[in-house]
Amino acid sequence: MELSDRKRKILNAIIRNYLETGEPVGSRTISRYTDLHLSSATIRNEMSDLEEMGYIIQPHTSAGRIPSDRGYRLYVNALVEEQTSQVAAMNSLMIYKTNRMEEILKQVVRLLASRTNYTTMISAPSYKGNKVKFIQLSRLSSKQLLDVVVIEGNIVKNHIIDLDEEINEEQVLKLNLLLNTRLNGLTLADINLGLISNIKEEAGSHVQVVNDVLDTIAEVIRAETDENMEIYTSGANNIFRYPELSDKSRASQLITTLEEKSLLADFIKDNDMEEALPGTGIKVYIGEEGPVESMKDCSVVTATYDMGDGLQGTIGIIGPKRMDYEKVMHNLKTVKESLNKYFRNQKMVSDTDGDEVLASGPGGET
Repeated sequence: MELSDRKRKILNAIIRNYLETGEPVGSRTISRYTDLHLSSATIRNEMSDLEEMGYIIQPHTSAGRIPSDRGYRLYVNALVEEQTSQVAAMNSLMIYKTNRMEEILKQVVRLLASRTNYTTMISAPSYKGNKVKFIQLSRLSSKQLLDVVVIEGNIVKNHIIDLDEEINEEQVLKLNLLLNTRLNGLTLADINLGLISNIKEEAGSHVQVVNDVLDTIAEVIRAETDENMEIYTSGANNIFRYPELSDKSRASQLITTLEEKSLLADFIKDNDMEEALPGTGIKVYIGEEGPVESMKDCSVVTATYDMGDGLQGTIGIIGPKRMDYEKVMHNLKTVKESLNKYFRNQKMVSDTDGDEVLASGPGGET
């Protein structure tokens, strides 16, 4: 018998409820758990069919049902299909949203340098706090697993796990359910020691697998953050406007930092907006507060723009400690809001010539 949509929803409800509670699931629970609006009697009939088909079992007479291995397998396969579809959709969204992005970001950073007479930088958007989308363990042999970790943004990492002891298909299935139930939707920062301890306790003798999966997650998120960060700069020559920055040694170090750009990534990674100035979404590093040694004589003011769907980038203005903070913060706030509007609505304000430009702030400032 082929599974109808109704049977699939009831089976999914049984599995999800059992994963949460560990208790057999009855028809009355399912009637409250789904949006099918079915009577308990109708649900009992559907559950009887699912039991005959081998997807659920009744551990004791008059008890509710729990998933069988076959039911778990159907559930996991459906998860894989769903996650594959989500990755494809996100990839299409990225292609759509990145159209002309490089040109726009370069325009923004040039405009800021011109308006402020300071050095400016902007990072292309990336996934802030990349979340775990899906984990798939597949048995290659009795003592070897293939670990596939999918991170938000269609980032995939494959890793082979060599085991000290044998593992069977049922154990792999239970590990898949445990890891996906506990880790999906979490960032690296969300995976704390308490959570790890609970997962290891539930994994029993398979702690090694949990450790390897967590290592893979950390590796792929950190590598993606470090290697794929595109940063555009403008106004490097503005450094020479300020005597305290323009002597040969200081200026050379600053220019090198701006050219290499890898050091600027430290500001991006350090840009935790929870520490921003209240009500502004802006963070100010003064002198030694910043993470880059060559900028200890500077102030750096940053803001985060948001494309939606977890995509964020950072705008920064670099100048002397005596910079005009009010003007800098006003410009950053205006540009951030303009970028948010553009990327979220996929449109820009047109100037009188029909060219695409960012919206101007009060007094013509941008």
